[in-house]
Amino acid sequence: MAETTASGYIQHHLQNLTFGQHPTGGWGFAHTAAEAKEMGFWAFHVDTLGWSVALGLIFVLLFRMAAKKATSGQPGGLQNFVEVLIEFVDGSVKDTFHGRNPLIAPLALTIFVWVFMMNAVDLVPVDWIPKLAAIMTGDPHLVFRAVPTTDPNATLGMSLSVFALIIFYSIKVKGIGGFIGELTLHPFGSKNIFVQALLIPVNFLLEFVTLVAKPISLALRLFGNMYAGELVFILIAVMFGSGLLWLSGLGVVLQWAWAVFHILIITLQAFIFMMLTIVYLSMAHEENH
Repeated sequence: MAETTASGYIQHHLQNLTFGQHPTGGWGFAHTAAEAKEMGFWAFHVDTLGWSVALGLIFVLLFRMAAKKATSGQPGGLQNFVEVLIEFVDGSVKDTFHGRNPLIAPLALTIFVWVFMMNAVDLVPVDWIPKLAAIMTGDPHLVFRAVPTTDPNATLGMSLSVFALIIFYSIKVKGIGGFIGELTLHPFGSKNIFVQALLIPVNFLLEFVTLVAKPISLALRLFGNMYAGELVFILIAVMFGSGLLWLSGLGVVLQWAWAVFHILIITLQAFIFMMLTIVYLSMAHEENH
């Protein structure tokens, strides 16, 4: 069986559980990477969507529980934890965001906690969740990826949502004329109207690329770091199946060492995604003269 080889094992763990329309016209799950590719654009990564929604609900329920049990007296552990998070995010917003918008702080808090939770699933041993899913469905060959942020569809979806907010607030604060002027009159300008007209295409090209690069870099940075981390865990897991005692022992050491280091990575990536979102939205609220 292909999955018993190292390459088959790696490919199996890097394939998403995909649901879509088969070339024959029927809808169902893809059993191979080739079938998933044939489903085209309107295919859904069920594992990515399921875990994203589930972790989002856990985040909402935990914070709702903390809010309902909040007291001005002696706070419990959950309240203390939530208050520390809120103060940390609020301080980051005050230091970085220079406009006035009540949406930014709650958005930043949601992004940081939600992305961190999705990243943290990577700390679970790579075989546990897929095997549990296979047992629950009765399909021993089921493919299942549990870390949403290792799927570029998830990271790009979040970054495009941030991009939509950037466009919305840029137009709301600066007006449609100001937004267009920002794309066409910078960075090169001239007092001569004819020279300025000649510079508009150059300015637009430079500013448009800069604008579009924001969501792409935001998505690919998170995806790239988490995908690399997941791949390292999978490669370490391959060592356990080598049949060599010394290599399995080395795998145990590497597993724990990489997991400890990865805690820093998942936290840092959530923080970077949050901070870049704040910075981009702060730029959208700045009026250019």
